[in-house]
Amino acid sequence: MANHKSSLKRIRQDKVKALHNHYYAKTMRNAVRKLRAITDKDEATKLYPCVQKMLDKLAKRNIIHKNKAANLKSSLTKYINKLG
Repeated sequence: MANHKSSLKRIRQDKVKALHNHYYAKTMRNAVRKLRAITDKDEATKLYPCVQKMLDKLAKRNIIHKNKAANLKSSLTKYINKLG
């Protein structure tokens, strides 16, 4: 266990931040899953900008890596373009 007051505080802060980051990462995964489940091109095209914005924000705040965000956006774009 930590011996310093500052390290105890840091542990408390890290728990809160981890919970916060986990929530937003899970929300992002659900949004991507929802978009991939859509089979209608118009509906997917409407939802894509929201998902793209979410991915960019999470990458900017270092919740996910910027390359992961880029890879997800790319694969989602390919998926939408493939829809009939």
